[in-house]
Amino acid sequence: MIEHPQDQIENKGEKEERKRKIIALALELSENRETFPFPGISPEAYARIKAVDEEFPDQATPIDALVEKFKKEGIKVVLGKNPESGNVYILPAQSDEIERDSVYPGNLEVNGVTDEKLKELILMSKS
Repeated sequence: MIEHPQDQIENKGEKEERKRKIIALALELSENRETFPFPGISPEAYARIKAVDEEFPDQATPIDALVEKFKKEGIKVVLGKNPESGNVYILPAQSDEIERDSVYPGNLEVNGVTDEKLKELILMSKS
């Protein structure tokens, strides 16, 4: 199927709108400095992150240790250094180490998430 230029413009517009919504949700969740119970990481994301851990040890906190931190501390939503870029991260509640301790919202499971804004952020980040 050939995409027409108008379709490309509409797709770009949809992506920009989704990005704006993700940023708005993340800003709201991070500004409140609220912490949330850890809902778990999807099996696919866990396997992918585990493979990267094994290939590049010491580049980040190993996923198994990170999961333990998430379970113990809960999670928080953090924006990257340039919020307008749309970079959103999930960190353990007591960490500020984006480089070492983060996963993307789309890596999280949705089951068990009670906060509707966090749930929406996770779902939007998966698509």
